[in-house]
Amino acid sequence: MGARMIKKLWGLRWWMIGLITIGTVLNYLTRNILGVVVTQAAFTADVGITEKEYSWVTAVFQVGLLLQPVAGYVMDVIGLKLGFGLFALAWAVLTALHGAAVNWQMLAALRGLMGFAEGTAQPGGMKAVAEWFPTKERGFAAGLYNVGASFGPMLAAPLVAWAILFHSWRLAFVIAGVAALLWVAMWFKFYYSPNKHPTLTKDERDYIEGNQETHLAASGAKPSLRHLLKQRNTWGIAIPRLLADPTWGTLTLWMPLYLASERGWDIKQLALFAWLPFLTADIGAMTGPTIAYWLHKRGFSLINARRCAFTVGALLMTSMLFVAKVQDQYLALALLCLGGFAHQTLSITVITMSSDLFRKNEVATVAGIAGFCGNVGVLVFTLFVGGLVKVIGYDPFFVALALFDILGAIWLWTVVKETKTA
Repeated sequence: MGARMIKKLWGLRWWMIGLITIGTVLNYLTRNILGVVVTQAAFTADVGITEKEYSWVTAVFQVGLLLQPVAGYVMDVIGLKLGFGLFALAWAVLTALHGAAVNWQMLAALRGLMGFAEGTAQPGGMKAVAEWFPTKERGFAAGLYNVGASFGPMLAAPLVAWAILFHSWRLAFVIAGVAALLWVAMWFKFYYSPNKHPTLTKDERDYIEGNQETHLAASGAKPSLRHLLKQRNTWGIAIPRLLADPTWGTLTLWMPLYLASERGWDIKQLALFAWLPFLTADIGAMTGPTIAYWLHKRGFSLINARRCAFTVGALLMTSMLFVAKVQDQYLALALLCLGGFAHQTLSITVITMSSDLFRKNEVATVAGIAGFCGNVGVLVFTLFVGGLVKVIGYDPFFVALALFDILGAIWLWTVVKETKTA
C-alpha cells in the first residue's frame, strides 16, 4: 500500500528531502531540550548542576559530535539508509533515557553518546542532497532540510513548558524520544537511494543524473580520509564552520539561560518568545540559497555565488555586537533574531559547498570533517562561556561571535578553489 501511494507522488526527490527534514527537526529538538530544562530550578536540584557543570555536560556532547567524520564515513561505506537509520535509532533511545537522569554525571554520559549518534544529521542530509538533487536545486534542498535545524529548537521551549505543567521536565525527554522512534520506523520503510528506489520514474532519474556535475559521480571506491584531509577545499569549508558554529551553540545551549539569568525571563516567557530566533533562522536557511541562486543566474560562478551569500550573512552577524549592550529585553531578542537569520544564511551556504566540490561517495565524509571543526568551535566556546560568564558576563562572547564570521568569509574567499565543473 505504501509503495503504491508513493508511486503516485510527483517529484519523489522532494518527498525524500521532506522525510529527512522531519528527522532533522526531531534531531535538533532532542538535543535542545536540555538548554531549556536547565533554566528550571526543579531540574538543577534533581541533577545537582550549576553553570559550570552545565558547560561540562554540553562539552561532553560536543566531544561526541567531534566523531562526526566517523559517522559520515560509516554512512559513505554502508549506505545512507542503514547508516542514518541505525544512528537515529540510537539517539532516539538515548533521548528518552535522559528522563531517568539522577545526577549530572549520568546526564554527561548520555550526552556524550547522544552527541556521537546525532552527529549524523548534517553529513547524512548532505549525502542525500548530493544523491537526489541536480546542481541548481541542491542549495534549496539543503536549505529545506536545514529548516529542521531551526524548527526543532523552536519546539523545545513549548514542549518543556507543557511537560512541566502536566508532569515534570523528565516527560519532555520521553515524548521527544518516542517521536524520534516513530520517525526511525518511517525512515526504514520509505527511504531509498535513487538507484534503488522502486518508485522513482525514469524521467526523474534522468533529470537528476543529467543535471549534476560530472565530478559528483561516485567512483565506487571507499572514500579516502587521508586523501580528503590533504585537500585545500576540505579545509576551505571546514574552517568557516569552526568560526560560525559557536553562534548556533550559543543560541541553542546558552540563549535560554542568558534570557533567564540576565533578562529575568520565566518559563512562560521562554515558551512564548525564545523560539523566535529559530524562526528567523528558518528564513535564513532559505535566504542563503536564494541569494546564491540569484547571483548564479546572473553570471556568477556557483562557488562565487555561495561565497557572496556567506559574506552577506557574515556582515549581518555584526548585529550580535549589541545584544548585551541594549537595555530593552525585547530589542536584545530582536538582535538575537537577526543573528539567527544571519547565521543560517551563511551556515547553509558553506554546508552545501561539500556537495558542490566533492564526489557523492565523499560528501558525507567531508561534511563530517567540516562538522568536526564546527563542533570543536562550539566545544571551546562553551567551555569559555561556562568558565568565565560569572566573571566577565556575556558581552565579550557576543562581540566575539560578531567578528568570527567576518574572518570565516575572508578564509572562504582565500582558500576555496573552484573546480572546473563547479
